[in-house]
Amino acid sequence: MAVLNKIRQRSLFLILIIALALFSFVLADLFKNSDALTAKSQNIVATINGKDLSREDFLQKVEVAQRQMGPNATNTQVMNRVWDQEVRQAVMETQYEELSISVEKDQMRDLLKTALATSPEFLNEAGIFDENKLNEYIANLKETSTVGYESWINYEKQVASNALQQNYFNLVKAGLTGTLAEGELDHKLEGNKVDIKYVQVAYSSIPDSTVTVSKSDISNYIKSNKKKYEVDASRDIRFVEFKEVASIEDENNIKAELETYVNGRFVDQTGRKDTIVAFSQVKNNEEYINAIASSDIKFNNRYVFKSGLPIPFADSIYKLNEGEVFGPYKDNGYFKISKVIAVKQIPDSAKVRHILLPFIGAQSAGPDVNQTEAEAKKTADSLLTILKSNKSKFTEFVTAFSSDQGSVANEGRYDWHPYNTMVPEFNDFEFEGKVGDLGVVKTIFGFHIIEIEGQKDKNKAVQVGTIARVIEPSETTSDKVFRDASNFEINASKSDFDALAQESNYVVRPVNGIKVLDESIPGVGNQRPIVRWAFEEETNVGDLKRFNVLGGYVIAQLVAKHEEGLMSVEDATASVLPIIRNEKKAKIIRDRVSVSTLEDLAAAESTSVKTATGINMKNPTISGAGREPIIVGSAFGLNEGETSKLIDGTNGVYMLLVTKVIPAVALDNYQAAANRVEQQKASAVNTKLYNALKDAAKIEDNRAKTQVQ
Repeated sequence: MAVLNKIRQRSLFLILIIALALFSFVLADLFKNSDALTAKSQNIVATINGKDLSREDFLQKVEVAQRQMGPNATNTQVMNRVWDQEVRQAVMETQYEELSISVEKDQMRDLLKTALATSPEFLNEAGIFDENKLNEYIANLKETSTVGYESWINYEKQVASNALQQNYFNLVKAGLTGTLAEGELDHKLEGNKVDIKYVQVAYSSIPDSTVTVSKSDISNYIKSNKKKYEVDASRDIRFVEFKEVASIEDENNIKAELETYVNGRFVDQTGRKDTIVAFSQVKNNEEYINAIASSDIKFNNRYVFKSGLPIPFADSIYKLNEGEVFGPYKDNGYFKISKVIAVKQIPDSAKVRHILLPFIGAQSAGPDVNQTEAEAKKTADSLLTILKSNKSKFTEFVTAFSSDQGSVANEGRYDWHPYNTMVPEFNDFEFEGKVGDLGVVKTIFGFHIIEIEGQKDKNKAVQVGTIARVIEPSETTSDKVFRDASNFEINASKSDFDALAQESNYVVRPVNGIKVLDESIPGVGNQRPIVRWAFEEETNVGDLKRFNVLGGYVIAQLVAKHEEGLMSVEDATASVLPIIRNEKKAKIIRDRVSVSTLEDLAAAESTSVKTATGINMKNPTISGAGREPIIVGSAFGLNEGETSKLIDGTNGVYMLLVTKVIPAVALDNYQAAANRVEQQKASAVNTKLYNALKDAAKIEDNRAKTQVQ
């Protein structure tokens, strides 16, 4: 009890002790994870000139961009595109805010009027832009389509953004002028010329092996030229790939299965009755190919010309009679057997005009499309009825009704194009009908009113049915590849990676200089998981890991970590070594030569005196020596008849004698030259201004930390 009383008496002291302990625990955790003290919230993707870009906002924009760019764009490509857009917008907005420039309502209306001046839905009966129609369109979108209205708001924002940028660029251009003095200088840089005699002692005349360049030389050069050799963090890896590919035995088994469909089968190898009719005897080819043979390529009833058949086997298939079968043959990752089902004469090209009437839900239908499928069909039939009695209205109807902007400018016409260019229903109408035919055809894009204007050059076309089997490894082969990869992973963790790979005849592929936001690994394509693993803090040099890749496995090992900062001596050697070597060669040449004339230098170095005429500062090139800015500049610093000392150039050490100075022709007025200078400056605004602003901006990139990639 006495002890309990003492504890109660000192409860405040105990609470203080516990609080200090907890505080020290939190501090220890913070120091252990230094990012918690210094890094932005994990929800901030970037901070650009003090403005935060949230992870949620960024990923929403990525999702929209992914839909726009389609399935062929990788996730990283989409993210990088959105990143570039967001950085540009933030960098430019900083400038707009500093200058207090914006797009007001009146200017926005003018911008929209200009942008939509040729859109038929906003023109009145006189063909003039009608603002009331635009207002009605926007109001209708707001009431009927949330997605459509959102799309319109984004369009307005883009129009405003483009206008602001153009205004800003114009303001900068307005402040750039070409003065008469600048014009005169530009004229003289091009017009002032000198003729010279020179001797070049080429650096190549001294063998590289005689010049020693140490690591400290390279290190000192890097430190003296820091800006040139600043690098981002990177990783070096090496990997062995284990591909799941079909073995010879797998391929033979696939061919044997296809032979069954060529020859037919009535009793299988076990004696069980299992009838398979030969492909050549089949009447319902689509059912046989898709259901009975379960082909990996489904039946296509379209006809093809010889040029549309697999090139190595085109002759063999094209000359088959109806019902005959060719194969098995290997083509584009499949084994196939092909049967000529039908033969007909088809024009190889056609010319048509059409009117496209989309409906809600049709592919590529814009947000302004408000007709249902039934309503679009009714409109198409009504227009067809009129056109059948008066084809002269076709062009008028194209302008008023067609949504196919690719053909409206050409009166709805698609000039001569080959068979199978259009979607199937469109193609069948224009190539199986006759010239002059007029009709309504439904496709994924809507209802087309089509008129066939021409057909030419009928040729033999064949309808081919093909049973295909993708050439893929069997389960037995896949299991073996998995075992081989697993065994290598286990053994490589205990021994030398290269030696083990060489012992097993595996190819080791090195990949150096991987950046934190890279996605592609040469040889295996888009492999963000490998890049992320290489940059994880817990991944150490020498660690290895197995990754599932398309068609197999990769066993990767981290070889080196390169932190952000100056390039290492090893990495910089390739570019720095020749520079330092030439500097040392220049010193050797200067130390061993003590002459005052070109002839003496040429004799001492066993070379010759050369001449170069018409040298100018704007294009500092010397005939016979190449581009030599320092040497050309030195020539213009000499008087006529004056000889230079030894000068270190890009390709060697030089001595010059100026034989003639030709001044530029004096002009009465340098305004034309000044105008050229001004134009050059204005052009530079379009190509260089944004990059300069971006370089000057404060951009904190947290994409890797926030794991949006």
